[in-house]
Amino acid sequence: MMDTLFSAGDFRRRARSQSGSPVEDAWREHGDFLLNPDVIPHLETLKLRDAAVLVPVIEDGDEARVIFTQRTATMRKHSGQVAFPGGAIDPEDDTPERAALRETEEEIGLDRRFVETVGRLPHYMAMSGFRITPVLAVVQPGFQLVLNPVEVDAVFDVPLSFLMDPRNHGRGRATWQGAERHFYRMPYGDRNIWGITAGIVRMLYERLYA
Repeated sequence: MMDTLFSAGDFRRRARSQSGSPVEDAWREHGDFLLNPDVIPHLETLKLRDAAVLVPVIEDGDEARVIFTQRTATMRKHSGQVAFPGGAIDPEDDTPERAALRETEEEIGLDRRFVETVGRLPHYMAMSGFRITPVLAVVQPGFQLVLNPVEVDAVFDVPLSFLMDPRNHGRGRATWQGAERHFYRMPYGDRNIWGITAGIVRMLYERLYA
């Protein structure tokens, strides 16, 4: 039986056989950086700290779903926003995959035994000071989550089919450090996916499904 378009099996295949520029060099070609090309020269001069996030796609028949977190309002950076689980790469993390899995366990208690990493996206270069590696993963059902209340208010999931439909990729704009910046936004129910997280989702679409 063939995998359907938005199944985890098809996602795994696409993640492993990405076309286009190598992930190390392709960040300029995607998402937010196409909306704001003037920030690229500035980003290239910054000394960014390495971070990694997990993009966890739950294997659930024909309709895979993607896990997101809602950050607590007390977090120092990006408080209250929708995010992928993840954080800074520590010295003991030998790969971005190791960091993403560790941070995911710490934030939402997702046991790495249920997680299969299947690829990476190009870096997301954040003006807040991080070079983020999105790690793509397939999550087997049967897991249980335990949220870290210091970092995570809630966890929810969104159908992959919704996220990979460009009709759901709205745009917004805001003034940041005296300049107008454009960003993607993907409202889903009462959740507002925007900023870095929506930029990574858009990159996923452009890289694997466009």
